[in-house]
Amino acid sequence: MPFHAELLKETEQARMGLLSAPIIQGCLQGVVSLPSYVAFLTEAYHHVKHTVPLLQACKAALPAHHAWLNDAMDEYVEEERGHEEWILDDIRACGADAEAVRNGQPSHATEVMVAYAYDTIARRNPLGFFGMVHVLEGTSVSLALLAADSIQQPLGLPDAAFSYLRSHGTLDQEHTAHFALLMDQIEDPQDQRAIVHGARAFFRLYGDVFRNLPLPVVQAQANNKQEALA
Repeated sequence: MPFHAELLKETEQARMGLLSAPIIQGCLQGVVSLPSYVAFLTEAYHHVKHTVPLLQACKAALPAHHAWLNDAMDEYVEEERGHEEWILDDIRACGADAEAVRNGQPSHATEVMVAYAYDTIARRNPLGFFGMVHVLEGTSVSLALLAADSIQQPLGLPDAAFSYLRSHGTLDQEHTAHFALLMDQIEDPQDQRAIVHGARAFFRLYGDVFRNLPLPVVQAQANNKQEALA
């Protein structure tokens, strides 16, 4: 079995754990709120701003026999550069304070996920970082475009508030095909185990980010409507 297919198989349970997060399930059913979306964008900013530094750190830590990955890492860096600014633009389009987000702090869950990524590169096998790439890009492909529609329509937000979700939903479809080709060239069992281990960990850590987002207060809204009709 090609390694990418094995990676998907070995991490399917962890992936379902992430997708079971209540805020994700609610979003897919149209249960959304502006504070929840802005909170998602806030945490996205605080991990996406580390994407390029993480890619650069991973490239620098690669052993000599993985030098063939250098060009791919450089391409990732160029394609990911500046995406955190897209998120700040989306936050502004939502009417929220983007500069407060820029100068603020991530949630504990986001901080831990980012720290784990740096630790994987510095202290473990740097190829384990591809587990994070698999999780973030795979989740984006699965959810980004659908989530954007599910959020935009009920809240009546402008297209300008969804540049990050919509661009990544499309861009990451291309990335995942390229990622699969790269993964199928990873033949060392130790490297493969490191990537699978990393992916399982990042599914859990990214799931924690979603579980720590504020849930839409739909019950309160429903109660207010009932009172108004009474």
